[in-house]
Amino acid sequence: MKKPERISVIGAGGWGSALAQLLSGHGLPVTIWAHDPAQAEEINTAHSNRKFLPGVTLAANITATPDMAVAAQGDIIIVVPPSQFLQGISRDLAAAGVAPGVPLICCTKGLEHHTGRLMTQVLGEFFPDHPVAALSGPNHAEEVARGTPAAAVLAADQHALAAGLSEFIGTGSFRVYSSDDVGGVELGGALKNIYAIAAGISDGLGLGDNAKSALVTRSLAELVRLGTKLGGKRETFYGLSGLGDLIVTCFSVHSRNRGLGERLGRGESLADIQKSMVMVAEGVPTTRSAHEEARKLGVETPLLDTVHAVLFDGLAPRDGLLRLLARDTKREHEPAP
Repeated sequence: MKKPERISVIGAGGWGSALAQLLSGHGLPVTIWAHDPAQAEEINTAHSNRKFLPGVTLAANITATPDMAVAAQGDIIIVVPPSQFLQGISRDLAAAGVAPGVPLICCTKGLEHHTGRLMTQVLGEFFPDHPVAALSGPNHAEEVARGTPAAAVLAADQHALAAGLSEFIGTGSFRVYSSDDVGGVELGGALKNIYAIAAGISDGLGLGDNAKSALVTRSLAELVRLGTKLGGKRETFYGLSGLGDLIVTCFSVHSRNRGLGERLGRGESLADIQKSMVMVAEGVPTTRSAHEEARKLGVETPLLDTVHAVLFDGLAPRDGLLRLLARDTKREHEPAP
């Protein structure tokens, strides 16, 4: 892999800003593309992003721009917008003129509605001749930006590329493993947000540690069942982008999806919760997309079905719990075929 001389991050949310801060440690110029010119100005003048990453002073070699043509000049491009904006932003980035062969690392977590496409597939539609990788793991922006220890997994179809990018992105505090299972890494990072909403609902209902632990354990079983049907490798879901991300997202106070679920469990409406949130809870659109894919594939997903019904069909969270408890008992593990 060619040694980069400049890095670009497309998206000035919390995770994009945290990754820029992480990569600034290489001493290279890091450019953040921000949709809002005022946000770009704050990053450039105050070295802060108070809306999305409060309390963090951004490094001096980080600059921001609302001009996609400027951001497109990176030798490595990190793509981090919310999933519903990825297609439009990818189109704009391609039109801005990325140099041939520049690798793109997709850090957006989700599934495209109606198509079920992974985010790397959406990005790859506009960059068919560029290497596209995926980065995922149990990483909250607030902690990564402050340099607390963390780990992630980076996946690319070519192992040499995955290994090279992993080595470049990794730091003393941020350990990056490599993988060739792009689909599995992306699916683990996307699907866990659904189950984090369920874990938050459990918190909001005050069900206690026993219930939440059982819920998260069964969530993993369901995630693996659906994720393998969607093309991921079973072992990937027991790694950082599956089990690791599931744990942190279901239990952390930083988790937007868990927090949204907790408020649902306390009786707030989805519309009111979303209006009050600064950042997007990706589990909401992912629930809709994953539910559609599960029905197409005929996969049994009682937890996903319940979260979907609470979010979109008006099912009361407590009634959803009772519906899950009323299911027939069964073997914990199905026998191998």
